[in-house]
Amino acid sequence: MKTSSIYLFLSLLILTFSCAEKDELAQKKEELSKLKKEATTLRMAIDDLEKEISGLDPEFGKQNRRAIMISTISPELTHFEHFVEVSGSVLSKKNVSISGEVSGRIQEIKAVEGMRVRRGEILARIDAEAILRNIDEVEKQLELASILFEKQERLWNQQIGTEIQYLEAKNRKESLDKNLASLKTQESRTLVRAPFSGTVESVLVRMGELVQPGTPMFQFVGESDLFIEADVSERFVGIVTSGDSVEINFPSLQQVVKTKVSAVGSIVNPNNRTFKVEVFLPSIPNIKPNMISVLKIKDYENPQAVIVPNYLILQDNQGDYIFTVENNMSKKRYIKRGRVYNDRAEILEGLSGSETLIDKGFREVGDNFNVNIVE
Repeated sequence: MKTSSIYLFLSLLILTFSCAEKDELAQKKEELSKLKKEATTLRMAIDDLEKEISGLDPEFGKQNRRAIMISTISPELTHFEHFVEVSGSVLSKKNVSISGEVSGRIQEIKAVEGMRVRRGEILARIDAEAILRNIDEVEKQLELASILFEKQERLWNQQIGTEIQYLEAKNRKESLDKNLASLKTQESRTLVRAPFSGTVESVLVRMGELVQPGTPMFQFVGESDLFIEADVSERFVGIVTSGDSVEINFPSLQQVVKTKVSAVGSIVNPNNRTFKVEVFLPSIPNIKPNMISVLKIKDYENPQAVIVPNYLILQDNQGDYIFTVENNMSKKRYIKRGRVYNDRAEILEGLSGSETLIDKGFREVGDNFNVNIVE
């Protein structure tokens, strides 16, 4: 019984303390709410009073305006370059179609698409049976004609026989010599060879197919005399010229090469309003025809330019402007913007390069705003 009384007493004591704490917390919350209301009322009264005074005294309004937190940067005085960026494709001046030079059926095809071959390697073989028979026949005729000419020549040297007989024998032998040489040339042309080192792009014939002189058999691309061709917008006519510096980037190889414009087209394509630009490509390993490249053609440079980040430049009805800082006040300065490249703008007029520009917070300020520079 005594134990139960103790437990009851402790429970009542805890409950009493809990109620006291809750009352104290509610009292504090009520006091905080009351102070907030008073603070809001005071702020509204202060704002109304500041507006009334600013209406009567504009100078007071400027001085009393809250300072805006900003960061600053300085313009760059540096060498500025502008580039035209276009996509180009690697081509070869030795991109040719190899055709058959004699009539006959395809007896053998050694080349396959994508195969790299050296100059003189055999790509295909055309049946030469008819030519070989003609060669055998002419060789036998030439053998007889040679014997007759030798005998006739000995008689002529002994002043036996007529000059006509000697000349006829000589003419027949020489004619057969030329016929034999011609037939052997035809026989050699039954072997289709690579005209220079390169890659077989496509095979256009099949085994057993009958070909005639001039029939396309292979599309062949040489490994040398490579260049890059690109289409440039017509708005750069007269700006991009032969000899301009070019930086070539091959995305697939992650390689950059510097070279020059070798030729500029004189005709504008009416379909896409572009003109052709040809860029010299030095000998580089792993560069293949038809590879994609990105060309950066330098079309303008200024060795002493004032440069600012392009995102800091704003516009209104009067033109481009930028915010500077003078005596902890923001100043609106109108400028003349030149060319822009890689988000860097060239300033032609309005800045000397010694100014302090507002960077972070430039959209929150106006002309003659109080500012607080944060490092």
